[in-house]
Amino acid sequence: MKPCSQTSRRRAAAVLLVGLLAGCGSESGPDGAVLETVELRPTRMQVETEGRLRATRATPLLVPGENWSQRQLLWMAEDGSRVEAGALVARFGAPQSELELDKALLDLLRGALARDGIAARLSAERGRLDVDLADVEGQLAIARRYEGADLAMFARNEVLDALEDLEFLGEKRSVIDWRLQRSLLLARAEQAVLDNQRATHELNAQRRRGDLDALELRAPNAGVLVLTANWSGEKPRLGGQMWAGNEFASLPDASALELEISLPQNEATGIAVGTAVEFHPLGRPELAVRGQLHWVAGSAQQRNRASPVKYLQMRAQVPAEVAAAQGWVPGMGFGVRVLLLESEAAITLPNVALQVEGTQATVQVAGRSGIEPRAVELGQRGPVRSQIIGGLEPGERVLLAGAAEAAP
Repeated sequence: MKPCSQTSRRRAAAVLLVGLLAGCGSESGPDGAVLETVELRPTRMQVETEGRLRATRATPLLVPGENWSQRQLLWMAEDGSRVEAGALVARFGAPQSELELDKALLDLLRGALARDGIAARLSAERGRLDVDLADVEGQLAIARRYEGADLAMFARNEVLDALEDLEFLGEKRSVIDWRLQRSLLLARAEQAVLDNQRATHELNAQRRRGDLDALELRAPNAGVLVLTANWSGEKPRLGGQMWAGNEFASLPDASALELEISLPQNEATGIAVGTAVEFHPLGRPELAVRGQLHWVAGSAQQRNRASPVKYLQMRAQVPAEVAAAQGWVPGMGFGVRVLLLESEAAITLPNVALQVEGTQATVQVAGRSGIEPRAVELGQRGPVRSQIIGGLEPGERVLLAGAAEAAP
């Protein structure tokens, strides 16, 4: 058999409460009408639900690393376990960072090889130009030797073979010098580009090394580890992908706890700050503690896109001394009773007896002349019964069912 849902349990309790109260004050009238006699009686109206402990202060534990680098969760401490200061909380892997580090190192090696190639090419070019320059210098020396000499002293062929135009050789030497300077400038420019690339690759490699050095998350102080759920409500899982800088878990301050509660909007009518609550750990009703709500959301919100039901969020403070004595920690589930009304003497009627239009409520009262409508003033509304604070007196009888012709 499947376990009953929380809503089913609340409905069953409400039906049982209606039966008990109807048995106390209801009676049969003419034409099969069911009437209830108005009485002042001790009243306790409550709504049962469940809540969860949370800490109002906590130390966030972020996934280690920088620049939103990707992480893979390899190991983690158990959710809800106690950890000491400096204890290992989680260990991560970074295959993407390892790949990028290898790529950066490969780029550095390629840059070094390219720089060596440029140096070798420049050396070869300088060697060729030095040979050409030495040849030109030799020819210039010969030309200068014959310059201004008496040509009659030499044979004509000797003069023609040895003599070169001094202007031409000077221009040739200038061209060789220019080619040598151009080779040096081009080589330096290429080397400067490679140096800039090397600086970029070295910075990238350094960052990746630092990224790979930050793969362990340790607790900055002692406490109870509470894993942080993501936007879809899922907590970290082994093998899952995470991003550096995101919150992985927290170490809540166990001395500042509060109970987080939510109720369907139709059951939260009249709930406000100061409303009394009773709560106990699930399965331990003997440890019930009484408190009150210190925060109520301004409006109900939809929790599940698949369901149109809206829930009102509220929080109740938990006495620090009780939590410490009982060993309560964040994340524990609690059974909760929200006490809508507690009174030694109050008039209440089942909601089936009320006809409500806007802010005006009407009941059908049985009198000497028959059943007549009467306006009443409502107090606290509940899921089964509502408080009547004006318009009825003890001893009067109100129609619950039957006598359909009396209904407006």
